[in-house]
Amino acid sequence: MKIRFLGTGAAEGVPAVFCGCENCISIRAMGAAEIRTRSQVVIDDDLSVDFPPEAFVHSLKYGVDLSRLKYLLVTHSHCDHFYAHDFILRGYKYAKINEPVLEIYGNAEVGAVFAECTSREMKPSVAPNLKFNRIGAYRTFEMGDYKIISIPARHGNTEEALLYYIEKRGAGYLHLYDTGIISDEAVAFLAKCGAKANAVAFDCTFGENESGENSRHMGLPDNMKVKDKLLKSGIIDGATKLVITHFSHNCNPMREKLSLLGKEYGVIAAYDGFTLEI
Repeated sequence: MKIRFLGTGAAEGVPAVFCGCENCISIRAMGAAEIRTRSQVVIDDDLSVDFPPEAFVHSLKYGVDLSRLKYLLVTHSHCDHFYAHDFILRGYKYAKINEPVLEIYGNAEVGAVFAECTSREMKPSVAPNLKFNRIGAYRTFEMGDYKIISIPARHGNTEEALLYYIEKRGAGYLHLYDTGIISDEAVAFLAKCGAKANAVAFDCTFGENESGENSRHMGLPDNMKVKDKLLKSGIIDGATKLVITHFSHNCNPMREKLSLLGKEYGVIAAYDGFTLEI
C-alpha cells in the first residue's frame, strides 16, 4: 500500500491564508519546502481520504491522476477537507473519465454539502458519474480491494465526524485527522473488528503542545496517549510507523524543528508530498 500525504496543513494552511504573524512571514520567506497545503491523502492512486480546495494543485505538483480515483472517504464537511464544487467537472466536456463512477462516502452533513455545492452547476450527464454513500461511525464495509472500519472523531458537536481504518491485502493504515484523543469505545471497536495498523497518521495540529482531553485536535503529548491506547489494544505494535501531520501555523511547523521532535517522540513528521509504503 502506497500512502501519499499531499497536504499536511490545518484548515488555514501554512503559511495561513490571511496571516501576517511571525511564523507565517518566516515560512513565506523560506519558500516551497516549508509550505503546507490542506489535508489530502491518496492511497494506491485510486482512493483519496478527503478532497481539499488544493486537490487540483496536488494533482499537478505530485503527478496524481484524479481521473483514476474510484473511492473518496470524507472525514467531515469542513471546506478544508471537502471542497465539493469541483465534482461538477467530472464528465461532460470537462473531462474524459477513466472510472465510470466515483464512490463518495461520508456522514449526513457531507451529503448535504455535496448536494448544496453541486446543485447549481451539475450537468445531467455528470451526475451519474458520482455516487454519494451515507455512512456513520462503527461501520465496517468493503470498497473493491479495501476493507474499511469507521469510528467517531472527537471534533465538535455539529456533525458526526469520522475516522477510518483502511486495509488492503493485509496492510493496514489508521487515519486519525481532525480529532482529539479518541475514545476507549472507538479503540475497542477497532480491536474487535481485527484492525492491525502498519501505519497510523495522527492529527498534530498543536505540534509539541498538549491540547487536553476535551480538545477537537491534538498535539504530540496527546498523540502519545492515543499511541498507548492502540498498543494496549493490539491494534499497533513496535514496528508500526507513526506519522504526525495536519499542522497549524501557530505551532511554527518548520521541517527541521518537526524532524527533531520526531526523533524525540519516535514518529515521522510528514510534509507535503511525503510518501510511505507499508
